[in-house]
Amino acid sequence: MVSPVTVVKSEGPKLVPFFKATCVYFVLWLPSSSPSWVSALIKCLPIFCLWLFLLAHGLGFLLTHPSATRIFVGLVFSAIGDAFLIWQDQGYFVHGMLMFAVTHMLYASAFGMRPLGLRTGLLMVILSGLCYAFLYPNLTGAFTYIVGVYVAIIGFMGWRAMAGLQLVGAAWRWTELAAGTGALLFIVSDLTIALDKFCFPVPYSRALIMSTYYAAQMFIALSAVESREPVEDYRLSKAK
Repeated sequence: MVSPVTVVKSEGPKLVPFFKATCVYFVLWLPSSSPSWVSALIKCLPIFCLWLFLLAHGLGFLLTHPSATRIFVGLVFSAIGDAFLIWQDQGYFVHGMLMFAVTHMLYASAFGMRPLGLRTGLLMVILSGLCYAFLYPNLTGAFTYIVGVYVAIIGFMGWRAMAGLQLVGAAWRWTELAAGTGALLFIVSDLTIALDKFCFPVPYSRALIMSTYYAAQMFIALSAVESREPVEDYRLSKAK
């Protein structure tokens, strides 16, 4: 088990550009009513820094660890989705949703299907169903189906992120805690978007959405630092 202090010392310096880029976004706080390529660049900059964070571990690391590669590709789709959402009022909201749906599927694939975690899965089904039931009366047209599919996809990602979470025991790893935390924050961010867009104005919605979103992406990127494959092998060996 890797000490959290060791993690901070080894990974903290690589995340400095991300923290700086996030500060730039919140300090500039460019108006969302005036979309431009500059505002798209500023919004995507922290995600670009997370690309660099993973690349800082070496291209060989990404090539030899499929889970890390999928998270990297997920971050690429996230940046494209962020750019689309800059122009959401011009009709690109669904395009952004599609990009993030792909992102969540890539993240779920990275988190893997072992252990299955049926109880966690059942909990996520119930929570996802409740969220959709709350949103449903306010959905019209194609969004009735699109939002339902999106809720199912992000719920599945949350299940896979949290299914392997163990806070005690020999199999405990900080990367799994990072994945679970990241997934939870992502769900909070997207739920806030949905409530603000379809149901009612959420106070300080943009600040809440973006702070939880950037934190979610950081934690998910951190979860890729250690390969998941050895842990799966460990659990398989314990099951024999």
